[in-house]
Amino acid sequence: MEFRHLGRSGLMVSEISYGNWITHGSQVEEEAAVACVRAALDSGITTFDTADVYAGTRAESVLGRALKGERREGLEIFTKVYWPTGPGRNDRGLSRKHIMESIDGSLRRLQTDHVDLYQAHRYDFSTPLEETMEAFADVVHAGKAHYIGVSEWTASQLREAHALARELRIPLISNQPQYSMLWRVIETEVIPASEELGVSQIVWSPIAQGVLSGKYLPGQPPPAGSRATDEKSGANFIARFLNDEVLTRVQRLKPLAEQAGLTMPQLAVAWVLQNPNVASAIVGASRPEQVHDNVKAAGVKLDAGLLKAIDEIVEPVTERDPAKTESPAQRP
Repeated sequence: MEFRHLGRSGLMVSEISYGNWITHGSQVEEEAAVACVRAALDSGITTFDTADVYAGTRAESVLGRALKGERREGLEIFTKVYWPTGPGRNDRGLSRKHIMESIDGSLRRLQTDHVDLYQAHRYDFSTPLEETMEAFADVVHAGKAHYIGVSEWTASQLREAHALARELRIPLISNQPQYSMLWRVIETEVIPASEELGVSQIVWSPIAQGVLSGKYLPGQPPPAGSRATDEKSGANFIARFLNDEVLTRVQRLKPLAEQAGLTMPQLAVAWVLQNPNVASAIVGASRPEQVHDNVKAAGVKLDAGLLKAIDEIVEPVTERDPAKTESPAQRP
């Protein structure tokens, strides 16, 4: 495993991080989830990402039990706040009330007294940014989080939050966006702003919900038991990629992966790690062997000719519109 600094900070994270968005507590049983966490640890992954909303808070509990007994100082545990975790109007968003209640709930479920990174899961247009950042400052100063991050924030939102973070003397060091060969909306605005501010990307869906694995074939129905057939495990997210033009071009990547001595998932994960502003790529798994396969992307260097060939294949179906970085206009 290779490690990188997260933002302009001293915190090191594993290039491959383990996330449990649509697996723990929902898609796979706890025994399988624990086996995947053990595989991640055995493979050298030290960075684990979750959120209070995943599987209705169950994902945090599963991760907490899976990591119990590990040396806490040897792990980087991340979680997030914003999406609804209860029926009330204040059980969501980035108000002081919800942040202060949510961090305590997350710590309880994760069985730890602090998280290494606490992230705003989206931007909250219903709460003054000053209120949100002041609440995050209180969380940091209370020792409940070491660093602050955001997820899917625009360049202007990052700049405004970063200025407030400096005033409040707290380290805002990361953004967590979707990023892959097929989804490059952060490249035009978010990454340049992040480089300027000293913020890294921790990217999710580097394999484009599994589409870049090559298992989805043009003109054929999705494989039985795949994510595309399970509404609870992200079928709506993957649908945007499930058209024959995209799938045909993905199949053309297979010879390039073979040329590089990589599997298709390894090529996809290695590709996002070629961007120096990416500190870590989040991978999920329903089986331990998927973890062992994906971690082999760490430390891989793709040559310029291969990167150019990839671009030529996927460019017609790549999404680059920076307006696709967005948060709900109103709290969900």
